[in-house]
Amino acid sequence: MAEIVFAAGVPHAPATVGLFEKAPDEARAVVAETFGAVGRALRAARPDVLIVFANDHLTNSRITAYPDFIIGMAERHAGPHEWFKEWIGCRDWALPGDPEVGRSLFRGLTRRGIRMNLEAGPLKFDDNLSVPTVLTDLDQAGIRVVPVLQNCTVPPFPDGARCLEVGRAVAAVIREDLPPGLRVGLLGSGGLSHEPGGARYYKIDEEFDRLFLERASQPDHAALLRDITIPRMEEAGIGGTAEVLSWFIVLGAIGERRGESFGYTGWPSFRCGIGGVVWEVG
Repeated sequence: MAEIVFAAGVPHAPATVGLFEKAPDEARAVVAETFGAVGRALRAARPDVLIVFANDHLTNSRITAYPDFIIGMAERHAGPHEWFKEWIGCRDWALPGDPEVGRSLFRGLTRRGIRMNLEAGPLKFDDNLSVPTVLTDLDQAGIRVVPVLQNCTVPPFPDGARCLEVGRAVAAVIREDLPPGLRVGLLGSGGLSHEPGGARYYKIDEEFDRLFLERASQPDHAALLRDITIPRMEEAGIGGTAEVLSWFIVLGAIGERRGESFGYTGWPSFRCGIGGVVWEVG
């Protein structure tokens, strides 16, 4: 059976790239340490394929027909999409895809009652995949990537309990459906607190962020579900904070494991709380 060898969660705020040099020393240190630690752990784990769960910012689907999940099946993923280049301010990147693992994920999750959509052509990527790629130098690691874009924006979308359930189904697919010996990494890309384009665009809910990082780092999913609810996410930032649901999927896949966090910054110009977790999976 295949095995999970790496699991992490990171934010994908574009300003961590575009405004990095203008940030104060403390904020830069948190960004550098968080993504540096994630990148080092990823390379040390030596996955053959990395499944990245990240939200779609109304880019690949119409609001009137918005799927909960889209699996990217392309042989090659590249970004940032032309429309987002100036906004993110990051270099171009390209990653090898893994259509066979994507197809197995689709079939396996469908059999287990998780509805998925497939996209054979190239997806349009913004900060969702661009930021973790450039800040960890993922595109220089030679790791095949299967992106799974999830709906965290258009109600109704899967809540925390459902995302943990999806994660458990992902783990079953990895154990039972993927080739023996395949080494699989999991990355949740999204959050922390932010309200993109809203009335609280520059407001960061540090209390929520620190609580979420604490709950995500502890092996207690009941406490996570009790404290990190959809209403609390919306209170911390409408239309953005719910991106942390991508972390819930990874947590569901690995079970109740302890994680390590690497500091936190709520520098307002990042327009998003910044912190990450790498979980023990060995």
